Amino acid sequence: MAGIYIHIPFCKQACHYCDFHFSTSMKHKDEMLAAMLTEMKLRKEEVGKEVIETIYFGGGTPSRLTPEELKYLVGGVYRNFKVAEQIELTIEVNPDDLVETDTEFLLKAYRDIGVNRLSMGIQSFREEDLKLMNRAHNAGEALKSLELARKYFDNISVDLIYGIPGLSHEAWEQNIHTALSFDIPHISSYALTVEPKTALEHFIHKGVIEAPSDEQAAEQFQILVKTLEDAGFIHYELSNFGKKGFFSVNNSAYWLGKHYLGIGPSAHSYDGEQRSWNIANNPKYMKSLQQGQLPLERETLTTKDRYNEYLMTGLRTIWGVSVDRIRKEFGDQYSRYLLEQSAGHIRDGFLVLEEQPEEQVLKTTTQGKFLADGLAADLFLLNLQE
Repeated sequence: MAGIYIHIPFCKQACHYCDFHFSTSMKHKDEMLAAMLTEMKLRKEEVGKEVIETIYFGGGTPSRLTPEELKYLVGGVYRNFKVAEQIELTIEVNPDDLVETDTEFLLKAYRDIGVNRLSMGIQSFREEDLKLMNRAHNAGEALKSLELARKYFDNISVDLIYGIPGLSHEAWEQNIHTALSFDIPHISSYALTVEPKTALEHFIHKGVIEAPSDEQAAEQFQILVKTLEDAGFIHYELSNFGKKGFFSVNNSAYWLGKHYLGIGPSAHSYDGEQRSWNIANNPKYMKSLQQGQLPLERETLTTKDRYNEYLMTGLRTIWGVSVDRIRKEFGDQYSRYLLEQSAGHIRDGFLVLEEQPEEQVLKTTTQGKFLADGLAADLFLLNLQE
């Protein structure tokens, strides 16, 4: 089994672009942690004897919890599930949470409870970008937090955002080089997107902030790819770059279709046949679990759903989409449909059909990488009768 994702639904403040589930109030934090432990107990039969390979604390902002609170949740995983001996244990941290405490104590405490990978929400090293996004940290804290983290952890990932209004190509390249100056082995980078009902959408509608430019984002993506590949990173997924041996085990498992269990409000799970998601409401989540009921909805995926999902995830990665796997798992009509639909994109230079030992693999070209999601959507199977 891929692993367990634990959604910590607390943040210090709301970033203008964020549409994830969180609360800025930590008033009922203890009840929330107890509810998460109850969810683990109620769902351990779903996992059965499958071995947990990764634990990932996401959110929200997991670094809002104390090390003791994180240890409480990690203990719950070990008590309720079979955990691999060598496990990747990641926590997402924000720079301000590190520098506003006794940082060295905090980092040692993370290490002591088994954390061996930090995912740091830097987003930008430029003050103006951080203010536009309403991040809780400043540029100085971004630099200081990375400097301190490198003393205690080798496996660090940094998040960076491009396509920000006012971010020139030169400034974006400098952002990347600043991250590289800390000799980190992994970078996750995303284009700034305008999600519905966010503060960013409101400010753009009011004319307070300029709308992000698709052209700017596409050009800055190409700068990102070239700069990181020149620095020895492998572009193993559309938004993720890692040195050899430092790919995210947790995220790679999602893209490769492995099973995972999501704990906490709004968390999603997948068992190969069904997808489920918890209610994105803290009080209702806690109340349901206090009554011994799981606060989730389930969806059984059709063959067509699983085929489309494999296309969406596979084309984002260096592993691509195996035509032979599609033939074996879904049938000849699916593999024929894929080859027919992809022919035009292959002629246009966005996709390539690689002849590998004993299989054909469909992948995006350098030109097609930024368009991976749109290309996958063009290859989706919509009307085939199952």
